[in-house]
Amino acid sequence: MKMKKKMLVTLLLTAAMVCTTLAGCSTPTQETANTGTETKDKTEKSSTDTKTRESATSVETDKLPAAGIGAQITSDVKANEEYKIGYIAKNTTNPYMVAQAEGIKKAGKDMGFEAVTQAPSTADSVEEQVKIMEDMIQKEMDVIIVHCADSNGIMPGVRKAEEAGIIVITIGTPASEDTFLRTGVDYKETGGTIATKMAEALNGKGNIIILEGPPGAANAIERLDGIKEAFAEYPDIEVVASQTANFKRTEGMSVTENLLQKYTDVQGIIGMNDESALGAVQALKAAGKTDVLVAGFDGSTDATSAVESGDMFATYNTDPYGSGYIACAYAVRNLNDKTEPEGKFIPFPSAANDPLIMADTVENYKENIAWWKVIQ
Repeated sequence: MKMKKKMLVTLLLTAAMVCTTLAGCSTPTQETANTGTETKDKTEKSSTDTKTRESATSVETDKLPAAGIGAQITSDVKANEEYKIGYIAKNTTNPYMVAQAEGIKKAGKDMGFEAVTQAPSTADSVEEQVKIMEDMIQKEMDVIIVHCADSNGIMPGVRKAEEAGIIVITIGTPASEDTFLRTGVDYKETGGTIATKMAEALNGKGNIIILEGPPGAANAIERLDGIKEAFAEYPDIEVVASQTANFKRTEGMSVTENLLQKYTDVQGIIGMNDESALGAVQALKAAGKTDVLVAGFDGSTDATSAVESGDMFATYNTDPYGSGYIACAYAVRNLNDKTEPEGKFIPFPSAANDPLIMADTVENYKENIAWWKVIQ
C-alpha cells in the first residue's frame, strides 16, 4: 500500500552534538591539539547539519510495539494489508549489518509483510544507497529503512522518498535531519557509559586514545560527544590522540600502531565500534603491551570473545537484530492505523538488559542475550 501523504516532522528539538566538551579534558600535546581541532571542526559542521534532529525519547518497555531483545524479540503487530518494506544496509560484510537485515526479515515473517533487503555493491557507498532508495521508490515500497553510510549524503534519497509519501526510518547511523523515526541505541549515552567505566577502572587517571568513526557518521559523532563529556569529569584523564579509524579493524590496527610510536604511555583505547577496537587489540599485542584497557561498541562475536579472554575491557550490546525488528513494528503499526511513534528518536531499550559487556557480565550476555547467535 503506497502512502497517500508525506510524513511530516512534528517535533524539532536541537540535538547539540559538538565536541566543545574537549575543553573539559587536560590540555594535550601540540600534535594532539591539532588532531583535536580537526575533530572539533568536523563535529561542529555535523552539529550544524544535524541541528533539526530531535533528542532521544524514552518510552516505557510495556508501551513499545515489540518485546524482548535479540532472537527473543516478538511483536503482536500484524500487517492489515500486503505492505512492502525495504532495508538498505551499508554493506554485507559487517556482522552488525547482517544481523540487522535478519531482524527485518524475521519481522516480515512475524508481521506479514514483504521484506526486501539490499546493500551497495561498493561497501559503505552513500551514493549507491541513494540509488537503491530511488529504485525502491519506483517499486512503491511502503517503508524504507536505511542504515546511512553518511548522514548528510543520504538526504537526497530521504527527501525523494518522503515526497513520494514513503515512510523513512533510519537505524543505526541516522540521517542529518529527522525522518518518520530513528531507532537504535542512544549513542551519546553509550559513549558516556563506556568512558565512565574506563575512567573508574583507571582510578580517574590515564592517557587515552580514541579511534573515531567516519567523519560523516552522526552516530560516531554522538558517541564521541558522550565520551568527551564523561572524561571531562576526570581532570587527570587526558585524551592524547583522537583519530578516525572508519569503523574498520584494519584501520584500527594501523592507526593504533602509528599512535603507539609517539604515545608510549597509554592506559586506555576506545574504538567507536568493535571492529576498530579489535584492530587496536591486534596492534597492542604486536607491541607487547598487555596492560592497556580497550573498549568498543556493538557486542559482536569477536568482541565478546575478546572480553572473555581479557583482551578487551568492555563492549556494549547495540542489538542490531532487535532494533531492525522494532523499526518494522513501528512502521507496520503506522501503516495500519496511522499511529505515530512517541518521538522521532526512540532508542532501543537495551539498557534494561545489561547492555554493558564486561568480565562480570560477558557469560550471561554470551549465553542468553547475544544478537550474533541469529546469524551463526
